[in-house]
Amino acid sequence: METTPPVRYRPDRAKVKEPEMLNSPLMDTNDIPLKKQQLTEEIERLKTELDKKTLLAEERLNQLKYLQSDFDNYRKWSEKENGAIIALANENLIKDLLVILDDFERALPSLEQEKNKAGMEMIYKNFAKILSSYGLQPIDCVGKKFDPQFHEALCTEKCKKEQNTVLEELGKGYRLKSKVIRPSKVKIAEHVMEDTGENNG
Repeated sequence: METTPPVRYRPDRAKVKEPEMLNSPLMDTNDIPLKKQQLTEEIERLKTELDKKTLLAEERLNQLKYLQSDFDNYRKWSEKENGAIIALANENLIKDLLVILDDFERALPSLEQEKNKAGMEMIYKNFAKILSSYGLQPIDCVGKKFDPQFHEALCTEKCKKEQNTVLEELGKGYRLKSKVIRPSKVKIAEHVMEDTGENNG
């Protein structure tokens, strides 16, 4: 049996492997300040860009707020305008219906002997009730101080009542909610002093 002779180690033939660090380039220490400066500049650039974007976002938000405010104002104005149109339409309609109400009030006293008086009175009351539900109210005037906002003086009467006291209602006036749509036509007092002459007899 053949045997392989042992390999003898010969240092002159051994190849020494150089460390990797010796073959890799080392970082130049002169590049460190440059890298730091570049990094600082990039951070500043990003901060500036972020500030611009933040400012733009705030401007857009303010614009949205203004638009929302304008829309709310328009909505309120529109609701108010629509309400005014409806109120005016109701006012004009009720003014026309007052003519019918006046006819009822003039006709009822003449129906004392009529069999259908009770039915006519019921119709009148229901009609007045419907108008009242829309805010129509008669103006109370007799015995009140004359007020041109509520009363229209057609004549005067000399008497011992206080000056400008409403003596008689000649035509009924009405308010629609808080607005006078027809003033009361009235007779007012023209005050005269009592005779206080001494008896010389």
